[in-house]
Amino acid sequence: MSTPREGDPAITDALVSQHGLTEDEYQRVLDILGREPTYTELGVFSVMWSEHCSYKTSRVHLKKLPTTGPRVLQGPGENAGVVDIGDGLGICFKMESHNHPSFIAPFQGAATGVGGILRDVFTMNARPIALLNSLRFGAPDHPKTKYLVEGVVDGIASYGNCMGVPTVAGEVAFHPSFNGNNLVNAMCVGLVENDRIFRGIAAGVGNPVLYVGSRTGRDGIHGATMASDTFEEGKEGPRPTVQVGDPYTEKRVLEACLELMKDDSVIAIQDMGAAGLTSSSVEMAGRGGTGLRLDIDKIPRREPGMTPYECLLSESQERMLIVAAAGKESAVEAIFEKWDLEAAVVGVVTDDGTWRILEDGVEVAAIPVGALTDDAPVYHRPTAEPADLAERQAEPDITPVGDANAVLLQLLASPGIADKRWVWRQYDHMVRLNTLVRPGSGDAAVLRIPHSEKAISVTADCNSMHVKADPFLGAQGVVAESCRNVACTGAVPIGATDCLNFGNPERPEVMWELVRAIEGLAFGLEQLQVPIVSGNVSLYNETGSQSVHPTPTLGVIGLLESQDDAVGMGLPASGELVLLGSARPTFGASTYAAVCHGLEQGMPPSVNWEHEIALQRTLVAGCQRGLILAAHDPAEGGLAVALAEMAIEGRIGFDLNLPAYPDASSRELLLFGETHGCAWVAVETEQLADLLAMAQELGCQARHAGRIGGDALRITDAQQQVVVNVPLPDAAAAWEGGFTAAVGLPPNPPRP
Repeated sequence: MSTPREGDPAITDALVSQHGLTEDEYQRVLDILGREPTYTELGVFSVMWSEHCSYKTSRVHLKKLPTTGPRVLQGPGENAGVVDIGDGLGICFKMESHNHPSFIAPFQGAATGVGGILRDVFTMNARPIALLNSLRFGAPDHPKTKYLVEGVVDGIASYGNCMGVPTVAGEVAFHPSFNGNNLVNAMCVGLVENDRIFRGIAAGVGNPVLYVGSRTGRDGIHGATMASDTFEEGKEGPRPTVQVGDPYTEKRVLEACLELMKDDSVIAIQDMGAAGLTSSSVEMAGRGGTGLRLDIDKIPRREPGMTPYECLLSESQERMLIVAAAGKESAVEAIFEKWDLEAAVVGVVTDDGTWRILEDGVEVAAIPVGALTDDAPVYHRPTAEPADLAERQAEPDITPVGDANAVLLQLLASPGIADKRWVWRQYDHMVRLNTLVRPGSGDAAVLRIPHSEKAISVTADCNSMHVKADPFLGAQGVVAESCRNVACTGAVPIGATDCLNFGNPERPEVMWELVRAIEGLAFGLEQLQVPIVSGNVSLYNETGSQSVHPTPTLGVIGLLESQDDAVGMGLPASGELVLLGSARPTFGASTYAAVCHGLEQGMPPSVNWEHEIALQRTLVAGCQRGLILAAHDPAEGGLAVALAEMAIEGRIGFDLNLPAYPDASSRELLLFGETHGCAWVAVETEQLADLLAMAQELGCQARHAGRIGGDALRITDAQQQVVVNVPLPDAAAAWEGGFTAAVGLPPNPPRP
């Protein structure tokens, strides 16, 4: 039986509550142990049964997502997922959140979010080749937004740049629902040999357990518990729960781990992420069906007097746990010594299914591994449609503005649409020289695979406003847009990772949003036959009574068989404009309605999956055949904004002719309403007929809509009346200056 330590506090109802355990959960602890837990054991149950580690609310619903397919080499349940790209290579990737820490301490919160997701990937023996992020902030004019934007971007840039991993894609959005709880989702992509994938499965009774990397400090204690609770109004949370990162140490840890995994010294390897040493050791034992014993006094520490409780719950960064083959300890230690890092044997794999912690030979914790993993609490929380759902979905009452030129400029300058160059120019997106389509130059980033003809396309997307209006339809739209974005670069979507950001699931209306969004993701992914291979759930993103907009972010990997097929979105110097697919625009939950009319309501655009599949197939085929020179899908702001972005990127104007419309309202709907199922593409004049014929062959509608050229964005109607006529420099100025002006940041330097 575990022995309480002298000086540890007595277990009281108040202490149990402070650890985030309910009365029922604590009774379950008593039943499992058959006794009162020690203070150390209470802390362990607290973090392992937290929402962040146990997924006790979402687990039953995540099973609805498709997770298998012919390319899946590793699905959910490991540090990251892996999909096969052929030639014996796999793409390893995952996305996770660091929302609460990034609100409390934006620089370190964002930086350590990047560090953690990097470790998840290289733990699998994959060398990281790209980073992405998805960011949500409050209203641009909120007094804290500028501080958060600067801190988060600086943290992401600092860690990624120091690691020498390019940050190549992402998104930034704003809404007042994020005023008290921003979202920082980080994604990492790595390259691995298919027959050298490593997993965190503790095996081999008697095999030694080694602690490697940085020493353990008191930073980050109870970070997992903090991430599983809401913020109180005016109280952001304790800074000690935010970890402090050191990318230079992480770079050495990365290289040491990859060198170590070249031979057979390692049985299993696991990142010490949320809940630190506790979660890494418990999860390894859980996957292996074994027990584990740790001698806590052998843990390297950077602070004196640390207790077992502190050592186990610390979330100090740049640390790994390794199960080595018996007799290979010295080989592991030698490699880490070479990289000026510590390695210490701290435990052993056992056969009794129990997780044991000893201090000076005295047992201070002994818990069945299953109680902390598979047998952790699972909740079927009640759901209820939000009381304001009918109001959310009511058709917005739109009175046409009339001046389409002014609307276009206003939308281009709105911070959600405007140029994010201020953000991505701080990231080293060209390090390693594999980035073919850069940030801002295409619908997704494209990276060459070294020593191969192949390339991959990567993106991370979500439209929170659409999901708020209707979680099921909105989440389908997230799938359609994310996969369409990689298709616009010429890639076939082959795998996805998700990061589900929602409010307090104990409120039935938030739980309803979560369940319906998961069902929408599942339905859309099944239509496109794209599996989810990894992911993360972040709940309790709420301050006071204000929940964030539901944000199920999706990261998608696409495969190009030839690097030469990669396509950006900038218009070429000449050629024709074609609208591929069928546009069905709506003002519901649109940026136009919000920005120009102050209305956030209405049903979001729905996805016609037959049309969407035909469109994406045509986009990929057109890029492969060299017919499509540029492609861009309409998202926020609709068809007119998408075409303007292509013109600004290509620095060339266009002359477009609209189909017939009955009145001014339908004209603005066609220009600025939001839709799925279509994309603008550019084609050489001589190949226009070939593109139209190919689209017809693949069952995709196609309309020749205009010609590239000139120095203005010019749109006429079916009667040849000018609808839009905006000089290209004016459009570029609005788009390039809108983000920085809205947030109060220094303006971008002129584009080279």
